[in-house]
Amino acid sequence: MAIEIKDAASCQYDIVSLGEVMLRFDPGDGRTRTARRFDVWEGGGEYNVARGLRRCFGKRAAVVTAFAENDIGRLLEDFILQGGVDTKFINWAEFDGLGRNVRNGLNFTEKGFGVRGAKGTPDRGLTAAMQMKPGDVDWEEIFGKQGSRWFHTGGIFAALSETTAELTIEACKAAKKHGTIVSYDLNYRPSLWKSIGGLAKAQEVNREIAKYVDVMIGNEEDFTASLGFEVEGVSEHVTGLQVDSFKNMIKNAVADFPNFHVVATTLRDVHTATVNDWGAICFHDGEFHEATHRPKMEIYDRVGGGDSFASGLVYGFMEFNDAKQAVEYGAAHGALAMTTPGDTTMATLDEVKKLVGGGSARVDR
Repeated sequence: MAIEIKDAASCQYDIVSLGEVMLRFDPGDGRTRTARRFDVWEGGGEYNVARGLRRCFGKRAAVVTAFAENDIGRLLEDFILQGGVDTKFINWAEFDGLGRNVRNGLNFTEKGFGVRGAKGTPDRGLTAAMQMKPGDVDWEEIFGKQGSRWFHTGGIFAALSETTAELTIEACKAAKKHGTIVSYDLNYRPSLWKSIGGLAKAQEVNREIAKYVDVMIGNEEDFTASLGFEVEGVSEHVTGLQVDSFKNMIKNAVADFPNFHVVATTLRDVHTATVNDWGAICFHDGEFHEATHRPKMEIYDRVGGGDSFASGLVYGFMEFNDAKQAVEYGAAHGALAMTTPGDTTMATLDEVKKLVGGGSARVDR
């Protein structure tokens, strides 16, 4: 049975995302601790999905977030505008001139290479996004009057503060009220939860949000840490993609949360920072669908690969309403996004289609 996605003609947007957007500083092939220059762009786990749908797949997208009203905030807005994402739902907080009360988030991220893994050093305290709370957003305007076919958010935004968790629940309830599909990427980050209750708090919050989710996305650590499901035979010391174990875990998740119409997970085995096995599976309507497995795939920048998987998955359901197509588009888009720098995709729809169809990396001219 296909999931029920609202008709495009009845909605102003194909997707609206709720999340944090940070300014990413990338030291290129060097290290943050020794850098003398950085490439700069925007990124955010939830936002990246909406941007991917707009930039690669041509869907109408908007982001709900908050910035401090200063030149850094306006730089972030400029990046979002370049990605084609609607900015009308950004909340602007008055800047106090110092950052004592409100500021914008920064994220210093190394790509990693070989035996040196990718490394992120976020600086997100007191950001406008983490201070968002219920009542800050007119969800009736977004989902009721203007309309969106899909709503996406995730565990990074929900973990920023107690109020962002409450806002996430408020948003999911409003989306469900208006028949909008809700997707959620668990995106577990231990560093975000350790000062506000740790693992127990992560599971409390995420299991409450999960009640309103139609499409749940995450990897093995996400499901284990955020929702408390065990993946048999998988730990930080185990290598290899344990597909059967993931399938059993997904069955348990759907049994606990029958509102999950789709459960999708990426499958990654890290040989080095620049060589990973890459795949994905998707559960829908009682069946599992596995994407093309890509062993020993070369990676340039892994950050945002999971978000690009999510945007390809959403596109597959929007365009074809077919789980097999969706997981293939997700895995292909994620693979291509990891061949370029930055959190956000630089892939084209034609490139994704080519890879889904089995195309090679031979020169295209």
